[in-house]
Amino acid sequence: MKLLQLILLLFFINLSAQPTWQPAPNAFSNPNGQRFDDVFFLNENLGWAANGYYARIYKTTDGGLTWTEQLNESDIPGGYYFRKIEFLNENIGFIGTLNGTFFKTIDGGTNWTEVTNISPNPNAICGLDAVGASTIYGCGAYFNPAYIIKSTDSGDTWTFIDMSTYANALVEVLFLDENTGFTAGRNTNGGTILKTTDGGVTWTEIYNSNISGEYVWKLQTLEGNTDIMFGAVSSVGANPGLLITSNDGGQTWTSFDAPETDIQAVGFITENHGWMGGHTTGFYETLNGGQTWTNLNVGNNLNRIFIINSTSAYAAGTTIYKYTEDTLSTEDLSRNDYEHLDIKILGNPVEHYLEFTINFESDENILIELYDINGKFIKQLSRDIILQPTLKTYKFNVSELAAGTYFVDFHNNSGRSSIKIVKR
Repeated sequence: MKLLQLILLLFFINLSAQPTWQPAPNAFSNPNGQRFDDVFFLNENLGWAANGYYARIYKTTDGGLTWTEQLNESDIPGGYYFRKIEFLNENIGFIGTLNGTFFKTIDGGTNWTEVTNISPNPNAICGLDAVGASTIYGCGAYFNPAYIIKSTDSGDTWTFIDMSTYANALVEVLFLDENTGFTAGRNTNGGTILKTTDGGVTWTEIYNSNISGEYVWKLQTLEGNTDIMFGAVSSVGANPGLLITSNDGGQTWTSFDAPETDIQAVGFITENHGWMGGHTTGFYETLNGGQTWTNLNVGNNLNRIFIINSTSAYAAGTTIYKYTEDTLSTEDLSRNDYEHLDIKILGNPVEHYLEFTINFESDENILIELYDINGKFIKQLSRDIILQPTLKTYKFNVSELAAGTYFVDFHNNSGRSSIKIVKR
């Protein structure tokens, strides 16, 4: 009798087990707070992860329990930063980088070759989305210029679409079918979402945050109901980041304050139950559609949440994380800090010139922008590509600024940070 009771107790305990976010076992955990920028799965078992700064690709065939390194920086010297990974099928896949190079595999990631037949060559690719049997879209980048790339023959040939009329930066692309889709980033007015119904020939803006300097960083449609959409609005300065939601395919939007300003990752398994995170946070959970958030104290530096189904999902941060009912028995080694740029202001308050140095320890892409004390974008000071470690001095004439307090925003491969200056 006691044995039967024990069996029944274990049975009901198992039934009541709830999925949780846990670090995936045997996954590489980045030092210095650097992140995996992306994770992609074709099904519950087969997936890949792209490690950004350390330029590594990992593959799993058992649902993230074990990972095999397929590519690292020693295979392709040049200081690459891997931003996005996407597969059409188990053989054909693509890596978008921030270094003006685009890679393709036709053997499941064992070998990678550079894609050279896109004209003009995209200087970076932040978003990729495969749809149908042979169509793939890409977009770039979080810095100027904005463009879409498209292939309808599994990446054998490409079309380049200039998007400068609609945006000055694109980060995310998400398609429902070969013709209908969305891209997101920012324009001069604020974070933007654009929609096409003709395969990218024409676009219509369906959302703008109306705060200059913000990005719409990630998009998601709900599994089983693509009319329900979610977006992460990454802000700057004193402004909160936002969760934006739509239940009518993007015609109207509702916004809620997000857990951090520089919010990036978003993923929902129901209309009300989901998570967000960014450069300075791990997983924050909501059970009421974003009205309130709970810090789960798991993870760090999140960029992508990839939903499989209501009980299975993956995320990319300082390591790979899995949402599962199973107990993975893995210690969370991810750190709660990430490396900021080494910036020294040369004189503050400033009068006529703003001058500072940045010690770049590796190659970088960097945007330097000026905001007022309330977080309002004033102007872009510089867009710079750093090809090798260097100490660089920047000097800008700020004589036209009124006396007061301002923020200089630095947006590089690893995140955003700001320094307060006073203009006399």
